[in-house]
Amino acid sequence: MDDKGLEDAAILLMSLGEEEAAQVFKHLGPKEVQKLGETIAKLKVIPRERVEAVLDQFTETAEKQHILVPDTDEYVKSVLKKALGEDKANLLIDRILQGSDISGIESLKWMDAGSVAELLRNEHPQIVAAILVHLDPDHASGILGQFTERQRGEVMLRIATLEGIQPTALKDLNEVLFKALAGGDKVRKSSLGGVQAAASIINLMGSGMDAAVLESIRGHDIDLAQKIMDKMFVFDDVAKLDDRSIQTVLREVASETLVVALKGAQPEVRDKILNNMSSRAAAAMREDLESRGPMRLSEVEAQQREILKTVRRLADEGQIALSGGGDDAFV
Repeated sequence: MDDKGLEDAAILLMSLGEEEAAQVFKHLGPKEVQKLGETIAKLKVIPRERVEAVLDQFTETAEKQHILVPDTDEYVKSVLKKALGEDKANLLIDRILQGSDISGIESLKWMDAGSVAELLRNEHPQIVAAILVHLDPDHASGILGQFTERQRGEVMLRIATLEGIQPTALKDLNEVLFKALAGGDKVRKSSLGGVQAAASIINLMGSGMDAAVLESIRGHDIDLAQKIMDKMFVFDDVAKLDDRSIQTVLREVASETLVVALKGAQPEVRDKILNNMSSRAAAAMREDLESRGPMRLSEVEAQQREILKTVRRLADEGQIALSGGGDDAFV
């Protein structure tokens, strides 16, 4: 969702009043709550015309999309099977319909990376791996950033070789987390993990940790390290996206994020992006880049990671196709 979309959502929630807005927040994930909360806090004075426009747009959209589904579980199963096919759908259906079964692990999504790392620091790497594959890649990478280099390597090795988690093992783990975090019940199964999960997490590490983790994995298994590298998508790979995909990404990225990210980008990446902007927008971006003084590498890498998150989300949604470090395309 772009900045305008966030503001529209924030305005709509504020229009509902505190009680109703609180009910909506209960159905959102941690990241959505944080983004909307930050946006609401920034909104000071909102013109009446803007509020009315948002409400009109919501009413129009709601009227078009309103449907009644008597059995939502069956509806989800039917739609996913038609869209993805039997095999892929079954992998997702368990995770969607069993969400309440891993409430202990789900609770970690609401905790900052440092707190989760402190909770897991003394656990066996296999246990840490089993937990991290349930979290978003950027959250997992932040948690691993709190560990020692040796711990990171051991955990990522296990994530990359993880082909599934036994129900009994995950149940025991979840019960421990449930007692510690005051939440959770029981667990059936998980099919998470693998090379793609490892690549997604390493992608978002940065600051040299990514190279160190790959080197650690390479020391255990050269072929596995290469498979992970083939699935990784780094900022330089943006230049390999087709023009349509670049334009789709640009619609989702804030101008400030883009200009900082391009400050440290390779010339081919910068040219690829600028060539997919209007002449006026490209000229303004070039002027902004030239006027910026030296920037910290950490700031540039942070904004590049933000763009990579957007690229990954769009790829997962099927809006763009990626081509990573190897020749194989993946989405």
